Amino acid sequence: MSLFKNEIPVNLLPFDGIVNYYGKVMEQQQSQLYLDSLMQTIEWKNDEAVIFGKHIITKRKAAWYANTNFEYTYSNRTKLALSWTKELLELKNLVDKKTGCVFNSCLLNLYHNGDEGMAWHSDDEKTLVTDSPIASLSFGAERKFMMRHKQNKETLSMMLESGSLLVMKGSTQTHWQHSLPKSKKILTPRINLTFRMLLENQ
Repeated sequence: MSLFKNEIPVNLLPFDGIVNYYGKVMEQQQSQLYLDSLMQTIEWKNDEAVIFGKHIITKRKAAWYANTNFEYTYSNRTKLALSWTKELLELKNLVDKKTGCVFNSCLLNLYHNGDEGMAWHSDDEKTLVTDSPIASLSFGAERKFMMRHKQNKETLSMMLESGSLLVMKGSTQTHWQHSLPKSKKILTPRINLTFRMLLENQ
């Protein structure tokens, strides 16, 4: 697929949602420059969660940026958004143009290697605009991304390349979960940017 065409790719889900994988949306050299810059300029912090009443601090690091000082709550923890950096605004504008959407926030995750992943979950927090798209931009190590239907447990997987864009939209979060499996074979970092639409009047 061409790096520079804006047509919407086919829907990868068989039913109950829409997932479009655009593939690489920038050249390898540019994606490496963004990876290096994001590693240095983002205010990374170990993510925290409360699971079954237990306070967990993850090896994975995260950061939360937005148009304003939005609060975002997930896993029973609340983050206060930081202001966009120059690089994040450039990437937001790229994703806005590719998808035809205007995102107002971004949750970033830093996985140092394959020992760090993400368990099954849906991005269905009440502060998100209902059925709004979530655009996932990946940099660094190529990682497997999996989806699982909540009712019939049907699964599908894909490899997310560095510099690639994946968009989940429609009723996807209602009917499907997604995860990033761990892998001992992955020795290098991956950064994932998930651009979102938060309700403005929260």
